[in-house]
Amino acid sequence: MVRTLAPLADDTGAVLLAPESRATTWDAIGGEFGPDVEFIDRALGWIFERVDVNAARLALSGFSDGATYALALGIANGDLFGRVLAFSPGFLIPIQERHGHPAFSVSHGIKDRILPIDQCSRRIVPLLKQAGYSVRFEEFDGGHQMPPDVIRLAGRWME
Repeated sequence: MVRTLAPLADDTGAVLLAPESRATTWDAIGGEFGPDVEFIDRALGWIFERVDVNAARLALSGFSDGATYALALGIANGDLFGRVLAFSPGFLIPIQERHGHPAFSVSHGIKDRILPIDQCSRRIVPLLKQAGYSVRFEEFDGGHQMPPDVIRLAGRWME
């Protein structure tokens, strides 16, 4: 993720924090938030102590399982994260307590064989919209990937 998003961070002046899950995938995908969200919270605290971050402009991003997790964290913590960029998410994790009202950008390849768009983003986007969220949705001619032009457009949306 760092190599993929570094040019976008450089172009926009963003600070990039790219934590990894504590296990093989993100904890809430298996049922509930736990060690991963605790680690992210500590990592954010570490960044806030060292970098002058505009807390009003925090965004989440993820690809694949990371996108699924970013959607969940954004819904649960929309008062902290105003924008969420989800590249090829798999599903919506049920969130009981929702805070804030983030905006979402979802992109997905129409030829994705790992997380097919019909079973994933084409179901997720209407659910987000029904819940009252603002959603930007982009389908692209590709597979399970994050093409540079899709990243650039998502970055412009984030600005």
